[in-house]
This record gives sequence, C-alpha cells and structure tokens, in this order.
Amino acid sequence: MTKKYIPMAICYDFDGTLSPGNMQEYGFMDSLGTTPDRFWVKSNNFAKEHSADINLAYMKRMIEEAKIKDVPFNKQAFCDYGKSVKLFDGVTEWFSRINQYGKKHGIEVKHYVISSGLKEIIECTDIGKYFECIFASSYIYDANGIPIWPANVVNYTSKTQYIFRINKGCCDINDNKSINSYIKEEDRPVPFSNMVFIGDGETDIPAMKMVKVNGGHSIAVYKPTKKDAKLKAKKLIKDNRVNIITQADYQENSLIDKYIKALINKIEADTNLRKLEKKDN
Repeated sequence: MTKKYIPMAICYDFDGTLSPGNMQEYGFMDSLGTTPDRFWVKSNNFAKEHSADINLAYMKRMIEEAKIKDVPFNKQAFCDYGKSVKLFDGVTEWFSRINQYGKKHGIEVKHYVISSGLKEIIECTDIGKYFECIFASSYIYDANGIPIWPANVVNYTSKTQYIFRINKGCCDINDNKSINSYIKEEDRPVPFSNMVFIGDGETDIPAMKMVKVNGGHSIAVYKPTKKDAKLKAKKLIKDNRVNIITQADYQENSLIDKYIKALINKIEADTNLRKLEKKDN
C-alpha cells in the first residue's frame, strides 16, 4: 500500500531571496556592457514616464537593449544566463535536504517560485529542477525563438493569485475555472496552514501577509552585507507581515533550516492531533 503523505508547500520569491541579486544582472547585463544601476534607472524612468508596470517596462527594455547591442536574446540565451545565476549559501543543497526531512515525518514538501523575474532564466538555474511550478514573468516567442511580447507578468499584487493556485492545486495559469471554483478549505490540496512564503522585500508583502493571515507562515530573509537590510526586515515583524526574519543562509543548522524543520514537525503533530480528535466522534 502506497504511503499517503501530508502536503506542504514552500513558496519563494527569487531575486534577493534565493539569489543575492536580480537574475538579469548575471550574464545579460554583462553582455550589454552596462551596469545594473544604469539599466534599472532607465527602465524605472520609462515606467514612470508612461505610467507603466515596472515589470513590463524592464521586459521591454531587455528586448530593446539586446537589439541595440546586438547580443543573443532568445530561449537558449536565457538558459545560458540562468546557468550563471549566483545563489545564497546552502541553496543548492536545501531542497533535497528539506524534502528528505519532510518524508521522514510523513510530509511531502513541494517547492514553488512566485517571482517578477523571468521564468525562462529560473528554469535553467542549478535549482530549477526542484520546483513543482514556476510562476514568473515570461515572453511569447516568434518562430525563431525570439521574444516578441510578454506572455505573463508577475507583480507584487498579482503574486497573491498564485498563492491561491497552490492552495487549490492549480498550476495552469490559463485555468480560470479551477481557481475560481468553490472548494471547502479542508478539501483543498494544500491547506494554508501547511504553506510557507519566503521573500525579501516590499514586493513580497501582499503574499507574505496573505499566507500569514490564513494560518500559514511567512519568512523575510535579508542579505547581511546589504545596508539597512536587517532593519527593513525587522519592520516586517513590527508590522505583523511575517513570523520571523533571518539571514539568507540556507545551510544546514542555519536559522531558516531549523525553522522550516520545526514547521514540518508542527504540521505532523497538528495532523496527528486532528486524527485523534476525530476518533469516536
């Protein structure tokens, strides 16, 4: 008989959460011969000038800059950029370690990305294979594999819809029927109480708050070498947006490692308690 595992979902932002920088800064900006500051200033100014979404603006800017500088800008190039993305300490080993710990306690841990970055880049990082679903911005391509238009864009408020998709077990972003159908909370594939959201900044606040308010747990990570990063993370605790803040260190026995393992223990214990409470009732 196949063992039935308790579902648990860990949702991650990507840039600043799993990686120290923005993914476009690894490979792509080097190929343009520009700096992150110059690129983002131009992109954000364009968004402000046209009252545009900042993520749509950067996606447009990437297409234009690549054409001007005549650098490769296609699916293969994105994959190459993904392979050069740097990750925080311990991230590469994190997923298999947490999965194994979960299995020992009867928990099936699944990992999800909810990011404003590019799906095509994330998929080709060293950790892309560990994600059940990657909800991120992406392009539509022509017959030659060249990006011509945004297929999807993820911003700070739209991140919340993907929390519900995970809650209802719906990874297909075109499936509006499942996401809008009524399902009792106890019948949903991943209860909010078994969900964790890990992010690093203001763009993650709506998702952090949603998970926490609905009985899950939210974690704010920060880069210890970044000025005022810990102070900003502490404000999220003060404002009741997250449960805990920690350095973005995913190595074994780090604070986030111990916290996630404690949550796995809690989910196991809560499940066993509910089973006992149902007996003879």
